[in-house]
Amino acid sequence: MEVSKSVAALWAKKSSTDTQQYWLPLISHLIDARNTINWLFNHWLSDGQRQLLMGTLSEEQTQQLVKFVGFVHDLGKATPAFQMKQSYDRDADLDEQLKARLTHGGFLKLNDLCLASAKQSPHARAGEAILENFGVPASIGAIIGGHHGKTESSQPYGQLQDYTANYFQSDNQSELQQPWKQVHRELFEYGLASSGYQEVTEIPDIQQPQAVILEGLLIMADWLASSEYLDQDQTIPLFPLISLDQSWQDIDPTARFQQAINAWDLGGEWHPQQLSSADPYKERWGFSARPVQRTMTAAIQDTLDPGMVIVEAPMGLGKTEIALVAAEQLAFQTGRDGLFMGLPTQATTNAMFDRVTEWLAFLAQSQGEDFPIKLMHGKAQFNQTYRQLPNAANIYATENDIEDEKENKIGAVVVNSWFSGKKSILTKFTVGTIDHLLLMGLKQKHLFLRHLGLSGKVVVIDEVHAYDAYMGQYLRKALSWLGAYHVPIVILSATLPKDKRNALIKAYLRGKYGSKFKKQLQAPTDWENAQAYPLLSIVDGCQIKQITEFPGKSDQQPMRIAVQHIDSEDVDLIAQVVDKISDGGVAGIIVNTVKRAQQLAQLVPHGVKLMVLHSAFLATDRARQEQALQAAIGKNGTRPERLIVIGTQVLEQSLDIDFDVLYTDIAPMDLVLQRIGRLHRHQIERPVALQAPQVFLMGIQAGHEYGDGNEAVYGKYLLMKTDEFMPNQLTLPTDISPLVQRVYDPTTDGDIDGIAAAREKFDADLEREKQKAGVFQIKNPNLRAGATIHDWLGRSLGNVDTDEQKANAAVRDIKETLEVILVQRTSAGNCLLDGRRLENVAPQEIAQQVIRLPAAITPDINQAIQDLETLTGRYFEDWQTSTWLKGALALPMDEALTTTFAGWRLAYTAKLGLSYVKDDDGG
Repeated sequence: MEVSKSVAALWAKKSSTDTQQYWLPLISHLIDARNTINWLFNHWLSDGQRQLLMGTLSEEQTQQLVKFVGFVHDLGKATPAFQMKQSYDRDADLDEQLKARLTHGGFLKLNDLCLASAKQSPHARAGEAILENFGVPASIGAIIGGHHGKTESSQPYGQLQDYTANYFQSDNQSELQQPWKQVHRELFEYGLASSGYQEVTEIPDIQQPQAVILEGLLIMADWLASSEYLDQDQTIPLFPLISLDQSWQDIDPTARFQQAINAWDLGGEWHPQQLSSADPYKERWGFSARPVQRTMTAAIQDTLDPGMVIVEAPMGLGKTEIALVAAEQLAFQTGRDGLFMGLPTQATTNAMFDRVTEWLAFLAQSQGEDFPIKLMHGKAQFNQTYRQLPNAANIYATENDIEDEKENKIGAVVVNSWFSGKKSILTKFTVGTIDHLLLMGLKQKHLFLRHLGLSGKVVVIDEVHAYDAYMGQYLRKALSWLGAYHVPIVILSATLPKDKRNALIKAYLRGKYGSKFKKQLQAPTDWENAQAYPLLSIVDGCQIKQITEFPGKSDQQPMRIAVQHIDSEDVDLIAQVVDKISDGGVAGIIVNTVKRAQQLAQLVPHGVKLMVLHSAFLATDRARQEQALQAAIGKNGTRPERLIVIGTQVLEQSLDIDFDVLYTDIAPMDLVLQRIGRLHRHQIERPVALQAPQVFLMGIQAGHEYGDGNEAVYGKYLLMKTDEFMPNQLTLPTDISPLVQRVYDPTTDGDIDGIAAAREKFDADLEREKQKAGVFQIKNPNLRAGATIHDWLGRSLGNVDTDEQKANAAVRDIKETLEVILVQRTSAGNCLLDGRRLENVAPQEIAQQVIRLPAAITPDINQAIQDLETLTGRYFEDWQTSTWLKGALALPMDEALTTTFAGWRLAYTAKLGLSYVKDDDGG
């Protein structure tokens, strides 16, 4: 290829070290980006994503468009506003040498140039303005303008007229303007020709959902083409800069690209297969499919255009296995090549990660490939299973071994470290907290990457009943966009109110077919009131199917459970629990607040084995507690003779644990039933006195009073209805759906005296939650012709793209809180809480000693940060030089593991976690 001297002189990137100066010619970066996005389109996108991008275009037309946006994405760098920018490290000599190169390339009087408003034309906006001036459709121009993570609010009308010098060096001197106009035209025409276009009129308009995905693909390609090295040690080059004495002609773009992509493409590609085994459950997990599993799998197999699958079935039936088999089926049928599994909490995510990793290892070995996986939550780095997975870049020692690896796939589950931070969701297999799905609906920079990552996967949502009204707004928004992308979704619940089920289905259909989907809908009569249990609901194209019959003999026998309401003082309650297991057994006590869990735990007498699990533990202590709990009362666990387990809601979700007897605070019916799902869960021998399952429902006082703590968490309305409709004897699973539907059905309110005020407050709270949730949400997919992604992110919530805690708080409607590292200052020096001296502990391990402070302690979060930064700087100044500890906040405690902060007295024990009281409490 030939380019003019002027184009050859333009730079895209520049940097310097103590001994060397580097640059990258703009033409080289544009070619790198074009080659990269073209490869990603052909080899990284799933078949389903390629179909989505194509829309009404042919594959050839789509590939032309992909290559075009890849090449022209940085056209805005071919402007004086960009070319005169200083280097980041303020290397004046490097800047002068590149300016001299521009002068040699034909740009005149650059030393006289002083742009008053250069910041008004950042290069992404400038690129959009130049392209639209050449006649490129607005839907494509918006993608160029947004390739740094956020689109313009509207087309950049007037940019070239209002800020002419930013584009052409002068407002009116044609001899200065001409070289810039020539390079714009030359690069634009090269972009057209190299993409297969002859005229600008051949560039198509695309729909908004296509544009979102193409924007995400462009951002990914630009980031990859801008990655100089794969590894932190800079031993494996990707797209490095070149020496200042070299030019674009010293680069072989094809060889450069092939070397980079060979180094980067370390994970295998999943090629889903049609189920070949008569019993996939036997093949994967070693047990024969239960009737419900067999029937649901067969029904999913028979779909033609699968969209959403909702599995409602009892706790312990094997819904996770149904979902994983369905993921294989749906991936094959819809052209997906990955999985996102979303769960309510970090604890449930950790438990699920092991199960998904085991399943993925089966797939990897079956195909002889290495499959990359990502654990996505704030404490992923502390998960032992995840930490022990090999890093894809480190399986082989050097760059030269990469080709050997590709020839000798080992069929393993691996981690690729390039997919970190905002790129995490691009990993093909991800298990994470539900926040990572809900964030699809939150306006934030680089949201396009999240949509790109999820659009290529089968999405599984576990414990969907666990999400409140506020989170439900974000969930429905996410489902609507997934519908627009035709992403297959599997939703799991043991206790799903029918109104929630219907809302989920409608959100998906609205995204896929638009607001008038009801005109096309084919569904069974009265499908919205279905109360069969188990129940499989399938959205197949614009048809809803519901499966209610599951022939065959089930190994799950009906379980009759005695339910007793109690309102005991805490001391009497613990005495009753201890007496209950006097002849052996495991008692579970699930309460609604951390403080109540701690108060009860303190009353358990010495000599009775106790385990406590809630959110107010150090990350390391909590991980140990979770593992110890699973080892003791999980499936095939080594059960102690006597044990009391006290915990909060983390015990009700996805943890495969088994109690002999259960005590639970009152909660909405669906959540109480979830907790009961941990009672007599496994087929094991039990103490004689506890062979009949028993539940004790706590916190029910006279006159429909349930205690301030319980009502603050769940509100009075649903507690009143649960109290009213909970029978003295349950039969599971038969009673699950009727009880849940009865509580959530507003027509049953008339059965309860005095509920009107509680209902009014419930409705008002619900409306307020909806209004709050909508403030920073993106809009629903716009399928109308001419809709662009301009203003897609509009007014966004500040910093959520760089602050995971703030983003999670935004989609969960919780107060932002602070995470601190707990250390103790002793006469012997600074130590971890377990007594080890800090100087003898690796920084990585110190970083694990984190805990989140309760929101009550830090009402003024900025002042709290300032105070903690002062403490950290005073005692731990060296942390700022550590990769692991830089920016961390320390909260020092004394030798008794107590401290005073912000007017509160805090204390920590490995048994109870972090407790706090007002500093003046108790005199």
